[in-house]
Amino acid sequence: MELAKRVQSLTPSSTLAITAKAKALKAEGHDVIGLGAGEPDFNTPEYILDAAKRAMDEGLTKYTPAGGIPELKNAIVTKLNRDQELTYTNEQIIVTTGAKHALFTLFQVLLNKGDEVIVPAPYWVSYPEQIKLAEGKPVIVQAEEANRFKVTPEQLESAITEKTKAVIINSPSNPTGMMYSKEELAAIGEVCEKHDLLIISDEIYEKLIYTDEPHVSIAQLSDRLYDRTVIINGVSKSHSMTGWRIGFAAGHKDIIKAMSNMASHSTSNPTSIAQYAALAAYTGDEKAVEEMRKAFSERLDALHGWLTSIPGVECEKPSGAFYLFPNVMNTAKACGFEDVDSWVKALLDEEKVALVPGSGFGSPENVRLSYATSLEQLEEAASRIKRFVLKYQS
Repeated sequence: MELAKRVQSLTPSSTLAITAKAKALKAEGHDVIGLGAGEPDFNTPEYILDAAKRAMDEGLTKYTPAGGIPELKNAIVTKLNRDQELTYTNEQIIVTTGAKHALFTLFQVLLNKGDEVIVPAPYWVSYPEQIKLAEGKPVIVQAEEANRFKVTPEQLESAITEKTKAVIINSPSNPTGMMYSKEELAAIGEVCEKHDLLIISDEIYEKLIYTDEPHVSIAQLSDRLYDRTVIINGVSKSHSMTGWRIGFAAGHKDIIKAMSNMASHSTSNPTSIAQYAALAAYTGDEKAVEEMRKAFSERLDALHGWLTSIPGVECEKPSGAFYLFPNVMNTAKACGFEDVDSWVKALLDEEKVALVPGSGFGSPENVRLSYATSLEQLEEAASRIKRFVLKYQS
């Protein structure tokens, strides 16, 4: 049986592939340190677990509206106003089965065959694939490491054609952890206004920031940018709820209505119990969120120091998320490997440390390390990487 062409063009997720191999080695009894996971290692806070239990006890286990329960939409409206001084109505909010589903549904309702979406690289692995599934064309714009992996207005301008429909901004970024400033977003916004482009603002890591610079949504900067921006967010990273699968989109009511109509024919609705858990997340105090952020900040400082002490490793220190994205090309070549992917494979085979090659993110000279694990594990991983490098370079 021949499969549909739309799936034949997909590239397997590099993050899932490396995680699967690491798990297989662990199952064989090897002491593997996996730094590939894109999820916090903390459990979901207790008050959120309690809310889910209450929802089950109260029989809140039935279908809900396709776009989410009104109470959760209200909480999201309040959260956006409190955190970013943005004003939305329930009509402008859709609750989805994770932020990934929000993006997927948005591309499905937005793109016609051949429409182009500008995707800054390094990029989250699913952006190009979801665009292709909607019969659109991802246009990759390579952000320079010297500019902290952030695209410039000039780069965007040069990539725009008559088929360009949207631009993706992910701040803080997966995989780099870098964050756009207010001034940088304003300059990008000018280009988008000039060419009448939709802005897809992926803000899933907004709560995990480790500098004094505040997170800014491009929708905050003007009414005009607000009107052309769709915000994507959720509780997965901020509240350690990756498995609960609750995200949301906020934007123009016509886009949100179309997304809700499509969701009604795909997922029916996000899981009812998970929605009540997310309601507790957005209405409870954020003490647990802040504790998690502080732990990540401590790990970032430590791991960045350990990594940059390894010969040849160059690493910009990020502002947010929980990833480091060092350039290891010189290190790999000094070790005698043709490319970074080969170096990563050998590291896993020999030292049992799992990193994700940057090639999957559109940046083949880099690797992504998640510091969503204990300091002890991170120190041991860095020690193994250093031992591996010194062995090959000696």
